Amino acid sequence: MPDPLHVPVPVSLETERLQLRPFRTTDAPQLHEALLDSVAELRQHLWFLPWVSEEPTLQSAEARCRMAEANFLVRADLPYLAFAKSTGRLVASAGLHRTDWSLPKTEVGYWVRTSEAGKGYATEAVLALTNWALHGLKAKRVELVTDESNHGSRRLAERCGFALEGVKRSTMQSPDGQLRNSCVYARLPTAD
Repeated sequence: MPDPLHVPVPVSLETERLQLRPFRTTDAPQLHEALLDSVAELRQHLWFLPWVSEEPTLQSAEARCRMAEANFLVRADLPYLAFAKSTGRLVASAGLHRTDWSLPKTEVGYWVRTSEAGKGYATEAVLALTNWALHGLKAKRVELVTDESNHGSRRLAERCGFALEGVKRSTMQSPDGQLRNSCVYARLPTAD
């Protein structure tokens, strides 16, 4: 298996409208503002993530930035923040998670600031990271996993060329105690 610390990973990706880069501790105020704007929607779809369930404070945003920055450096996780090039505003976050460096394969995840939803930022960010994973990392597989009832994420997966491979039943329990299903989408290099 290649040593992940020796795998070159871009510290900046650009799309038509976005600049994606790793978290920095100095991003905490902007991240805190974006989380306050988005906490209700994040808890609706990403309740299972520890940073979503905690109270969104400036201190928790700073801790999230520090952890994300550290994880990026040691290749344990590859999270990026997405800023609108025209304004410099934090509009989304996207990353490559649960990377198996020996294959390699990875999973793309994302969230969009609520006040910026519906503008195509998630699609741009997911495509940029997926294309880098398939061509730069030479990933054999990129997954996108979403709650079955998250129809927006399911449409995004299809827009980005991911194929639905299956529905895993009763994989999560929501805060109200309901068992939820997960949809597993994937893109392979041959699909490009």
